[in-house]
This record gives sequence, structure tokens and C-alpha cells, in this order.
Amino acid sequence: MTLATRSRGRLSALTAACLLTLALPASPAFAKTKEKPAVETTAPNPFEYKLDIPTIDMVGANMDEATLRDILSGNIVPHAAELAGLKATSITIPQINFTYSTVGDGGVPIAGAVQYADIVLSDISAGVVGSVAIGSTTLDAKKVAGAFGQMSAKKLNIAAMLGAFGLVPEPQDTSFQTIYADFAAVGGTISGPELDCEFGKFSLDEFQARPLKTNFLEIMALASDMETQDGNPPPEAIGKLLRIYADLFTAFKSTPAHFSGIDCSGDADGEQFAMKLGPITMDGYSPGIYPGIAIEGLKTSFGKDGVFDFGSFVSKPFDLTGPIAVLETAPVNIDQEWLEKNGRRLIPDYAGMSFSDVVIDVPSPDNPTDRIKGGIGNFDLSLAQYLNGIPTDIKTSAAHITLELPKNSKDEQLQQLIALGLTDLDLGFTFDTAWSREDQTIALNELSLTGVNLADVKLSGALGRVSERVFSLEPTEVLIAGTAIVVKNLDLNVLDTGLTELILASVAKEQGTDAATIRPVFASLAQGTIVSFLVGAAEAQNVGKAVSKFIAGTAKSLSINLTAKEEPGLTLDDFMAAEDDPTQLIGKVNISASAE
Repeated sequence: MTLATRSRGRLSALTAACLLTLALPASPAFAKTKEKPAVETTAPNPFEYKLDIPTIDMVGANMDEATLRDILSGNIVPHAAELAGLKATSITIPQINFTYSTVGDGGVPIAGAVQYADIVLSDISAGVVGSVAIGSTTLDAKKVAGAFGQMSAKKLNIAAMLGAFGLVPEPQDTSFQTIYADFAAVGGTISGPELDCEFGKFSLDEFQARPLKTNFLEIMALASDMETQDGNPPPEAIGKLLRIYADLFTAFKSTPAHFSGIDCSGDADGEQFAMKLGPITMDGYSPGIYPGIAIEGLKTSFGKDGVFDFGSFVSKPFDLTGPIAVLETAPVNIDQEWLEKNGRRLIPDYAGMSFSDVVIDVPSPDNPTDRIKGGIGNFDLSLAQYLNGIPTDIKTSAAHITLELPKNSKDEQLQQLIALGLTDLDLGFTFDTAWSREDQTIALNELSLTGVNLADVKLSGALGRVSERVFSLEPTEVLIAGTAIVVKNLDLNVLDTGLTELILASVAKEQGTDAATIRPVFASLAQGTIVSFLVGAAEAQNVGKAVSKFIAGTAKSLSINLTAKEEPGLTLDDFMAAEDDPTQLIGKVNISASAE
């Protein structure tokens, strides 16, 4: 039988495939139907496929074989009510053969086949399958072959799935229902002329859903209409689509999913390469929260192109509850003007990311004979307390950012570092800031840069008069509020672990002397310069002496504090006036310094 299908037909076929591949422990067949001819369908674009189901064994079923074959061919919608009420002791399908052909770019024919074997559904009542299993799945597509082992699941609730997508009348109970439980897949392999991959095990304890507010057919019709609008869909359609997305993100729940990983190797342009990734864990879905993902280990090898490895990578969750709340109160018709005005409010709260143990070894773009070798010990980005799409609490840090300095690099900054006698770098940084709505301040908890055997530099302080308008959706309000911000205090702390020695040694070499000889000269010069600049300031002499001790090498740490004398702090006008006469700031701050 040949059926002409359109978008809805293809989507129905996809839904049928999803129902089959959701997972699956075999039970024996007790009755066997006679063999039926293949069901063949064609679709435009051009895409042709054929679904061949040689035999179906049904025991105690309240659905006839012809109806089940029609459902498996993709014609789900007309039989949704029957499927939701399906009852059977078991349904066994020894084999399903799916073949397809189409035409790719340049008229190149593309063909392939997928075979599902040993499909068993057991203990079916009121559209709930006690257990479902697919014994194996094989792929064959243009020199690429795949083989996957058993997939299985329990409590496959076909009725709840159809209800979630509005394909059956909405049930009285619209709460979350288990769609399936104990999903497990043993993995498999894909092989081709240039790539061989092994996929590990996958498991998920439970997946739940509730009925969507818009049924599946209406969603498909809306999507089809949007495609015909040449990129200019009407405001009403935009409003509907955005509310559908908001509904989707609150319609699912799940337990964490676990994937043991991927192991691939192959040959690209005569170069052997390999990649190993995993295990991977995805946190559970919850309404309005897109889960975080944790990946343990990426190992790569690309021949002469080098390696890129990391020990772990974490993408933290996205919180969409804020954007969803905005869409729930949005007008029916959402036009471009509304999107431009509210675009930032539709940004989800992203909690951040982290990674560790990064190793890089690749050819230098400047000189193929040189290598860029380095890595990152760990990196973290944490974002919180969003206001109008902007995180007001930000903390990011990294440690052991390493780089072996390539001697033949043409980069001027790298050459300057090499000239100082450095052969490698080991750096770190921290940026930690938080806004207080109550105090209207931004606390700069830490802005620091660390260089192993160089120096540790840390800046902290506080900004005042930082109102909510700084994060406003209106650019004019942001500009006005920004000009009102004041600097209340700043603290600078420097720990010398070798940087001054390197700098002074380089200067001394140019002058034909050594660092020990010029240290006291530079220390005295610095003291005199600071005292003359801070003339009139009560602490001028103490500040000058502290800086002198630090440069002279008799002290390894230097601390300088600046605090505004008057509330609310140093204004923008103060800093603009200081552009012409920096000494004007001296009378407006208290300055202190110490060196140890």
C-alpha cells in the first residue's frame, strides 16, 4: 500500500518511531499472524521510504493487526483513542525494516536502511505497557554501518504521551504522569571508511509529562504557517509560538540521565585521530529549569595537529521561570517593538560553567616548527541574582593558566616576556562582585591577577549609589543612573614573588649593571615622585616610604588604601576634573599605605 504523505504524515511516522525506540525484556509469542505485505510510503522533497513488517504476534490484544500496522506506518492520529486504550498480554514484532532514498546536494543519490529486531511489548493495559524492549537496531547507509544492542523501559504510558500532546481528549487529571521508567540502552557502534565510534550505556530512571495547553496538530499547523511567512510572521503567530515554548519548558520532569560516553578513532587526510568523551550526566528536568550537564574527561589526539584534553566540563542550569512569567503576561499579539523592548527580560538565568585540567598542544600559527603548549588547571563562572537579564552577582576565577613561551613567536608581548627571561607562564585570576539592592552598592570583593614566581595583585573596593535603574531596560535611564555612581573606597594589595627582580634585571642589563645596584636608585626615585605628587596629603611621606621599601626589596608586600573623605564618595565630576589636574583628587581622599 502506498500513501502520499505531507508534513503531518512524516511527523506521525517520527512519533511512531519514538514510541518504538523508547526502550524494551523480551517475552515469548503465543500466537502468530500471517505475513503481510510491506507498507510503502512516499513523500515530497524528494524523499521516499518503505516500512516492511513481515510478521506481528499479538496475544490477548483488543486491537486488530491491520490497525496496529497502520499506526506503525505513521498514521497515529486517526487511531489515537484506540492506542490510548490498548490492551494486550504481549505484542511481539520479530523485525521492522525501514528503508529510504533521497537526493543530496549535486543530485547525489542517498539511500539507507534501519532494521529493528526482537521488539516485545508485554503486560499492556489501558495504554500502559508494563515493559517494552527492542533487542537490536542496525543501520546501513552509504558505507556507514551501525549496530546497537538492547533498549528497554518499563511503565511506557502511551495514553499519557498522547494526552500530553493533545492527540486524545484532555484527561480530567492534568497533573504530571510517568511516561516511562527504568530506561536503559546498552549502546553500540557506528563504523565508516574514516571513522569508527563506540557508544556506551545510557540510563534514565523516570520521565514525566503533563498535557500541553496547545495540542500537537495545532503546533504543527502553526509551525507550517510560520514557514510560509518569508521570515515575517504576524504578531499573533509570534505570540502563540512563544507561549507554546513557555508551556513546553514547564511540561516535563525527569530524573538525572547517565551516559557512559563515546570512544571514536579514524583517519582524516592521512592523519590518525582519536577522541574519547565521558561519562556524561545530565541533571533532571524540572518545570522551567533546563538541566545542567557534567562531562568527565575528553581525550583527543589529532596526529601532528596535536591534542586538546580536559578533565571535566560542567554547564550549569538555565532558569527560564523569569522569561516564562514575562510571556504569561505578554499581549496576545507580540510584534517587533515588544520584542525589542522586552528582549532582555526573555534572557534565562544561566548559572554559569566550569572546567578543569585542560591540556593544549597544537602547532603555532606563526611558525609550524613551534608548538603552543599550555593548559588551564581550573576555571569557574558563577552567575546569580539576575535583574532584567543581567547577573548582579558575578564570580569567575581560573588557576594555573599555563603557557610555554614559543621562542620564535612574532607576538610582541610574548617577545617582551621572553626578553625578561621567562620561559613559561603560570597565571590565575579572580573577579568577584555583587550588587546590594538594599544598600545600592556594588561590592568589588576581588579583582586579582596571580602569576607564579611573578606577583599577586589584588584590588577590592565599593561603588555607591548603584540603583536598580543601572540595570533598566531603558538606555536613557541606564545612562543617567550610571553617571550617579560613586567610588567609596579602593584597596590595592601587591605581593612580589619575583616580578620586580625580573624587571630590574632587564633594565640593569641594558645599562651594563645589575639589579642590586639600581634597586636603591629606583626606590629613591619612586619615593620622591610620590611625595611630590601627593604634596599636601597628610600621608604623603608614609606612602612614599612604603613604595620605596617595596621597590628596594626590603618588603615583599605593598598595601595602598584610598577612601573618599566625604559621603557619598568620589563622583564622575571629580574624576573629570582630575583629567586636567590629578592633584584635585588628593584633597578628597584619605590615602594610607604599608609595606612588609
